[in-house]
Amino acid sequence: MVSLSLQKRLAASILKCGQRKVWIDPNEVSEVSIANSRQTIKKQIENGNIVRKQAVVHSRARVTLRNEAKRKGRHTGHGKRRGTANARLPFKVIWMRRMRVLRRMLKKYRDAKKIDKHIYHELYLLAKGNQFKNKRVMMERIHSMKAEKNREKNLVDQAEAKKSRALAKRNRKDEKKAMENE
Repeated sequence: MVSLSLQKRLAASILKCGQRKVWIDPNEVSEVSIANSRQTIKKQIENGNIVRKQAVVHSRARVTLRNEAKRKGRHTGHGKRRGTANARLPFKVIWMRRMRVLRRMLKKYRDAKKIDKHIYHELYLLAKGNQFKNKRVMMERIHSMKAEKNREKNLVDQAEAKKSRALAKRNRKDEKKAMENE
């Protein structure tokens, strides 16, 4: 067997790849062994006696399959966990996500005039103080606050109406007395 290390080295340099990627036709070994310059090696490459091998495929098919399964919740039991719960999904990240959701909702409600700036501020501080674990709880609180505000407004209106009626009655009584006295 003829040593083709020189030819391999030159071919690798010409093909711009590693020597392990150079394939020499075993049937044309005698012809290739004669080539000892870059020019003659280029000729051999043109003839197809020396070929650059393709890159080895590193398939990710199994990885994608496993990731799909993980998305469904497989392979995530106690035995597969290496980090603490906080390391896997930090509490701070959960907190930031929740705050952003709640604050976005508050802004949306305020811009849509569903809540006034006073209720907004009160709820903003409550959210910061960890009073709402999710949007639903906050929505319930908003509805209850609005209902309470409406109830108080109705009571004030009723009291005003009662006062004005009493005043009108007193005025009529005073007028009646004045008419009787004349």
